[in-house]
Amino acid sequence: MDDHLFNREWSAAALLRFALPTMVMMLFMGLYTLVDTIFVARFVNTDALSAINIVCPVVNLAVGLGTMLAAGGNAIVSREMGAGRLQKAREVLTLLVEAAAAIGVLLLVLGALWLEPIVYALGASDLLFPYCRDYLGILLLFLPANVIQTVFSNMFITAGRPGLGFGLSVLAGLTNLVLDYILIAVCGLGIRGAALGTGCGYLIPTLAGVIFFAGSRNTLSFTRLTWSWGVLRESCLNGSSELVGQLAAAITTLLFNRTMMELLGEDGVAAITILIYAQFLLNTVYIGFCMGVAPVIGFHYGRKNMVQQRKIFQICVGFVTAVSVLVFALSMLGGPCLVRLFAPGTSDVCRIASEGFSIFSYSFSFCGLNIFTSAMFTALSNGKVSAILSFLRTFGLLAGGILFLPKIWGAAGVWLAVPAAEGIMFFVSILCLAHNRSRYGD
Repeated sequence: MDDHLFNREWSAAALLRFALPTMVMMLFMGLYTLVDTIFVARFVNTDALSAINIVCPVVNLAVGLGTMLAAGGNAIVSREMGAGRLQKAREVLTLLVEAAAAIGVLLLVLGALWLEPIVYALGASDLLFPYCRDYLGILLLFLPANVIQTVFSNMFITAGRPGLGFGLSVLAGLTNLVLDYILIAVCGLGIRGAALGTGCGYLIPTLAGVIFFAGSRNTLSFTRLTWSWGVLRESCLNGSSELVGQLAAAITTLLFNRTMMELLGEDGVAAITILIYAQFLLNTVYIGFCMGVAPVIGFHYGRKNMVQQRKIFQICVGFVTAVSVLVFALSMLGGPCLVRLFAPGTSDVCRIASEGFSIFSYSFSFCGLNIFTSAMFTALSNGKVSAILSFLRTFGLLAGGILFLPKIWGAAGVWLAVPAAEGIMFFVSILCLAHNRSRYGD
């Protein structure tokens, strides 16, 4: 494995070039997700936009389970490749994809059996219920593909083909946008059209991943299935922070929706939906960067190359710091313009969301380091620390803020919950990095 792609001296430029396709891929995913919701807001109405956010916890669960397998298993695959055990890496890949397919089918069956109770449990009002039922009913059909594509998006990077993941993401996004226009604006299918467009977008990377990894000429490819509960258990434990993050996102989204419904009604839910999607867009650079560098970190950890580990860590922290300053500035300056893409400037939804953005933007000063710290410990096969950090950031602190701050400041407390949680977590991340510095070479 001495000639492996990851086995070299990593300069800042080389590391950023390697991570760039994944960063652009995630940014594009954020953009097309944003445009997808803009289609719904503009061509249906803001109630339909609220409905998408109401059922979002179901999607969070699917993505969380897929990301848990992908991130946790990716660390194992990278480690095995770094140690020269290529056949073992192939066996782990095959097992992860089979497990992802099984999880996706299980979610589909359970969701179809209890569709209406699930929608009401997520907090849909009588006004929003028909939109939620129609959207989730169709999207459930594509959940298996969603879980599988999440695994493939990580494994393309580990296979040394981050550009392929980027290309497929672009193709999936463009397909989604074209279908959105045809199905919503032309055919008048409303929110059902949005669900169909999103689902078809899931299918493209899934089918392409099956074809790519079925090719025996690839370094990392499918092989005969070797079932191992130990590997699955390690993958789930190591990737538990990613599942925790998505489950926490599901619960906090539910809390956001319920709180805003009580304070400001359906317009408040629409406003928080806009900010949540804007947050995802602006965080995609960090997420893509972490996905891009994770296999490199895991590879050198497997080879016990502490010199490279230290250098890579320093490059990553410097990059995250610089981007945090840029993203914060963009959010402060461009937030109102972003909000007006969803709702007319004179509407109550636009007014509520614009007021919230001026507070919400401060979270972007802190979240970059928080995201990287959790992802780094996952790449180092330290799922316990990563899970604790992810739980504190995405649930423990944030849920507490959503529950208690609005009692003091009303709607302003809802907007303040995110920057308060990220700010506290920023200092926790620094302490955790200092305490565990020996794991990454310092």
